[in-house]
Amino acid sequence: MNNCSNCNNELTGKYCSNCGQAVTVKRIDGHYIVHEIEHVLHFERGILYTIRELLIRPGQNIRNFIDKNRSRLVKPIIFIIVTSLIYTLISHYFHIEEGYIKLDDTKGSATNAIDNWIQNHYGYANIISGIFIAFWLKIFFRKYDYNFFEIVILLCFLIGMGMLLFSVFALFEGLTKFHLMQISGIIFYIYVSWAIGQFFDKAKPINYVKALVSYLLGMLTFSLSSILLGTLIDLIIKH
Repeated sequence: MNNCSNCNNELTGKYCSNCGQAVTVKRIDGHYIVHEIEHVLHFERGILYTIRELLIRPGQNIRNFIDKNRSRLVKPIIFIIVTSLIYTLISHYFHIEEGYIKLDDTKGSATNAIDNWIQNHYGYANIISGIFIAFWLKIFFRKYDYNFFEIVILLCFLIGMGMLLFSVFALFEGLTKFHLMQISGIIFYIYVSWAIGQFFDKAKPINYVKALVSYLLGMLTFSLSSILLGTLIDLIIKH
């Protein structure tokens, strides 16, 4: 009689009756890697299915995820991190942001260090920016019964879709050398306004305006906060 290596429960079969851990763990090989990739990309509840649903009915699908069924879509934190990684890889490979973003050249500047961190950690930075945007959405849509954390989940999905959109345009720009990223920004603002307005109440046109204003204010306060933090750190170091 052996005990489970995961929960130490007594084993009576091929799988632990307590946690489901297999008695014999198969070796990691090519078949295992292919299976894991298929598990992530499968259409039932995978990334491709999530992308399709967020393109067609973003507000309705995210509402269903929050209120009813959390098994149909990819987990939002995983989604935003994976999509941000895709954009980071494409952007760095083609050096896309070098033509658009100019960092502070001051060596040792904390503000410059923060900007570099944001560019190299879009997954985490996007989650943080989502917190700022959620703050404004909570103010503009305070009459709706969604708490702050549920709004953050909404933004994880939408910002993740934005990262995919930017990835597509970055790929085309890298291949064609045409400057396309400004167009992707405009398309994303339209998408995020439509999706947020649809999430709260698609029948009210004012919701789409409030969604855009909330998003812009959130990004503005996120940018100002990063600059303020860097400035304060520089002042503390100098004194």
